[in-house]
Amino acid sequence: MSSSGGCVWPYLKEKPGTAGCSEGGRRISLNYHFLIGTVDSHSLRGIRISGGKEDGEAQLRRKCLFLGVARNHQAAGTLLHLESHLPAIRLQSIDGKSYPTDSWTNVPQNILSQYGRKLHVQPNHPLSITRQLIASRFPHFKNYDALLGVVTVEQNFDSLGFTPDHPGRNRTDTYYINQSTLLRTHTSAHEVDVFRANESPGYTISADVYRRDAVDKSHYPIFHQMEGALTWDRNAFASKEACIEQITHDFEALPKHPLVVEDPNPTYQPSNPLQTQYHSPEEAEIVAKHLKRSLEDMVVTIFTEADKALAAAGHSTQGQDEPLKVRWVEAFFPHTSPSWELEVWWQGDWLEVLGCGVIDQPLLVRADQPSRIGWAFGLGLERLAMLLFGIPDIRLFWSTDPRFLSQFDESKPIRRFQPFSKHPAAPRDVSFWLPASTAGKPIITNTPATASTAPSPAGGQPTEPSTTTPSSSSDPQPPTAFHENDLMEIARNIAGDSVEDIKLIDDFTHPKKQRRSLCYRLTYRSLERTMTTEEANSLHERITGELVERFGVEIR
Repeated sequence: MSSSGGCVWPYLKEKPGTAGCSEGGRRISLNYHFLIGTVDSHSLRGIRISGGKEDGEAQLRRKCLFLGVARNHQAAGTLLHLESHLPAIRLQSIDGKSYPTDSWTNVPQNILSQYGRKLHVQPNHPLSITRQLIASRFPHFKNYDALLGVVTVEQNFDSLGFTPDHPGRNRTDTYYINQSTLLRTHTSAHEVDVFRANESPGYTISADVYRRDAVDKSHYPIFHQMEGALTWDRNAFASKEACIEQITHDFEALPKHPLVVEDPNPTYQPSNPLQTQYHSPEEAEIVAKHLKRSLEDMVVTIFTEADKALAAAGHSTQGQDEPLKVRWVEAFFPHTSPSWELEVWWQGDWLEVLGCGVIDQPLLVRADQPSRIGWAFGLGLERLAMLLFGIPDIRLFWSTDPRFLSQFDESKPIRRFQPFSKHPAAPRDVSFWLPASTAGKPIITNTPATASTAPSPAGGQPTEPSTTTPSSSSDPQPPTAFHENDLMEIARNIAGDSVEDIKLIDDFTHPKKQRRSLCYRLTYRSLERTMTTEEANSLHERITGELVERFGVEIR
């Protein structure tokens, strides 16, 4: 509907729950409790409400709500004045669109303020340099680097085969805009859409992703993932054997490398099964070989650059002591099978680098590509960038300090980060009794978001078994139930990047009263200057007060 014609919807004052309009002598009734949709400011421009001089976008600010009309109605939309019986309806604006909020909404201001920074494409940023280095090993892939971060529950979980009770769906782990919309928790949220578009046999996706997570030097609620996939269309070949022959030819054309590779397990076995309904053993074998050789080549490139940077900084390098070694470890991910993690022997320890596997065929079926077969991988950009550049604290990636940013230049060889200062830490403890109603409930101290450091094959959620019973998508966890991630969120919202680390240092249950006490150590440290005692105390008092107010804890 536009201002040039159609039905002009008046202000309506009908019984709660319904609204109506006369159009061509025909009465249309709407139940707006069920028709609330995403509010798009573009959709509202030009729409006028009778008696008003403002267009729809302006009237939105006066608590008007856009409601979609059923397809069999001529009008394209309506604006209704929010009556006093709907005071709880609010809108949240992200990426130029407004979304109705509800009891699932849990995106704090500190996350919204960082949304859209797009560090992975910022020129001369270490994350962007790392992304470009990885993409250089897949020159024929189409790169998706600018996909919007707001996705649906269907995109983020359902389309990838996540079970309804998967712990990653919990409000304690995921930032929900409302019950059906969230900030993506992994790049795989776009996987089905990209496969369906079928713009290239191979692709990479890099993006910022969002998870409620621990506070320490290697975790941040916003981080960056990169995933890639390559498929072959079996319908493009005269026979299955011809397709296998082509994949074999492609495998033999891949660069050979000097790696020492440990791969003791067969390609598939009961613990890492073949998709027998969809793939022959021969297909799985050659796809797995192509996958592993491709990713080994990528690892050689990354760690060779890391070695060069170490040498330039005057440090001993991996190559001086022994050749680069990698090993393949069986894994489980919801949208690949068989699946593996790739580990690299680096400076005396095995380092998890990525997750990967043969793409789950039902996923390709859901993407309308049932004839394709292929592989996928996923990795964390921060993890590799910290290794490449020697960056010791994940918070530094978000710094706008020229002393940090000026050290990186994508036109020059990679060089190690030089710390520009090391300011003293200010540790503070907070000890509290949980309310009696929650004393017996487990407090997750190793959530699914942090249980495994290896990403899933396409950058998706880790899939370690949960130690608690997760809430289903239709049964949100009550906001008053304390979860460790709530403390992390409060601290970040109040102290920002001035909180360096939060650790549980004591967990005690009184033997007689059966009350549970927790003690956390919060470490405050600014990356850019020395924090005063008064500043640290003030932040700590505000965090403690918020804990008491929101969760009813009793400070000891």
